[in-house]
Amino acid sequence: MTIDHASSATIDMTEALAAEAKRRSPRDAAQLLAFSPSAMVVDVLQSLNPAVAQDILDEFPAERRGAVLAAASQQQRAQWLRNDRYPEDTIGRLMEPPTAVFRGTQTIAQTIDTVRELSRTTIVTYAFIVDDAGRLIGVVTMRDLLLSDRERRLEQVMLRDPFSLTPETELPDAMKQVVRLHFPVYPVCETDGTLIGQVRLTTPWSRSLKFRHPWLQLNLLTAFIAAAVVGTFQGTIDRIVILAAFLPVLAGQSGNTGCQALAVALRGMTLGELQPGRERALVFKEALLGLLNGALVGVVAAIGMYITARSQSHPAALMLAVIVWCSMIGSCIISGIAGALIPLTLRRLGADPATASSIFLTTATDVASMGLFLSLATVLVK
Repeated sequence: MTIDHASSATIDMTEALAAEAKRRSPRDAAQLLAFSPSAMVVDVLQSLNPAVAQDILDEFPAERRGAVLAAASQQQRAQWLRNDRYPEDTIGRLMEPPTAVFRGTQTIAQTIDTVRELSRTTIVTYAFIVDDAGRLIGVVTMRDLLLSDRERRLEQVMLRDPFSLTPETELPDAMKQVVRLHFPVYPVCETDGTLIGQVRLTTPWSRSLKFRHPWLQLNLLTAFIAAAVVGTFQGTIDRIVILAAFLPVLAGQSGNTGCQALAVALRGMTLGELQPGRERALVFKEALLGLLNGALVGVVAAIGMYITARSQSHPAALMLAVIVWCSMIGSCIISGIAGALIPLTLRRLGADPATASSIFLTTATDVASMGLFLSLATVLVK
């Protein structure tokens, strides 16, 4: 076998191990890599999310972990050892080595030559500029790097006082800080400004599936609840067929009302705009908005019901219009309250409001709108 073929086979094996490690738990992944060459294990871990790689390293026996660390580059070894000092779910656990680090006195031409070499083995998004003490003083984007005069110094084109995260910051707090920034990479600095790493705030698909899928199974169960509500009034629907045409109208409008309230609540929670003690005021405001919006939208829906019922010569056309209007008001009030209350309740229970709120909200709006509409029709239209 030629050297090129051997190298290709090693790369294929590394990629296969990395793909399999992503699908396994950290303990199982450590067992998978137990007998692989240490250098290959280093390549596999470098291709994984830093937090996942750190978890796998922690699962190795001390002797095996030492061998893997010894096989890594000095920069990567130092990064893994540094990350291990920080608790789970903190920025420090997610750090990667900051690869494109330069001094402000370097020229654009010198930097481009270095970045060209770095880009062969890693993705370079920003050039981080540090002073003699290693403190971050600026960043240079690739666009500025390519379009600036080659003889200019980095300190002349850099963006000064860049945003950075600290390694002790917990992930929820970090998300609040970066929610309006949307940068692909964030530098991580000590409190004195020393650059110690960089992070990409993304979640591996396996972890996303683990967190999201159970909620979707629950959503299927709650959908059956909404279907059962409609099934309870099957006799009424058979007797007044026109009701079936307006079920989606009520469900859609109340659902949108709830989604608006949910978006406002989540935004306030994420950005810290919802101060402690203001939760009751938020719920009351969304209930009031539900009342007003439901009344206004309900007028249009009621007119639509009246015209439709009259065109079919239904004797209770006016009563059906009144039922639609009342149902729209009631369901929008309930949806507004649910949209504000559900994420607050989930946060108090320790669940993720962003992932789970919509599931409970959909059920609440469907049951409220359809149940109220069909109940009133059953009682008032004989």
